[in-house]
Amino acid sequence: MDKVNFTQMKDGTEEEYAFLQEHETEYASHTADRLLKALVELDESLSGYQVTRLGHSVQSATRAWRDGADIDWVVGALLHDIGDIYAPYNHDEYAAAILRPFVREQVAWCVQTHADFQMLYYGDKVPGGNPHKRDRHAGHMYFDDCAEFCERWDQASFDPDYDDLPLDFFVPMVREVFDRTPYDPAVLRAGEREPLVVDKVAADRA
Repeated sequence: MDKVNFTQMKDGTEEEYAFLQEHETEYASHTADRLLKALVELDESLSGYQVTRLGHSVQSATRAWRDGADIDWVVGALLHDIGDIYAPYNHDEYAAAILRPFVREQVAWCVQTHADFQMLYYGDKVPGGNPHKRDRHAGHMYFDDCAEFCERWDQASFDPDYDDLPLDFFVPMVREVFDRTPYDPAVLRAGEREPLVVDKVAADRA
């Protein structure tokens, strides 16, 4: 079978859906490759900063790595702005939707809300901005984590003189994360927290 015969989903057979499932599983197995390509394409997105969007992403991940963060945090930092090209008005939600099946709930939530938290730094400098936008998340169990994510890794990562690790350094981590079983409760670990900074690990990586 090269293609299914049906033109309406309700008319498909079990054999046809088994055929499609095989193709979809194969396609999904290359998600990491497509994301890495999209990261490179960030160099063609929003300009005007002293670093490109790819540079910002790699710098964020580098800072996370050097802070001793675990792989979920590092990959979350690397991909947190992956939506800038295709979803400029809700890039945080876009990135979180990509990550959510494969990383800890804590990380996905911080990526999803980081744009609100970033307003702290410039919301009073742009028309209609609200530097207190993050306050609507007050009391959430991951509030402090997102505040630290933004302070240490996001808002600080626009420095052209920072010694970034190369994108290739992070490729195995991206592949490892997206090779996980989607929505595995042992990975999502709902309601659990891991620190962003682990001093002993950071010292070992220095």
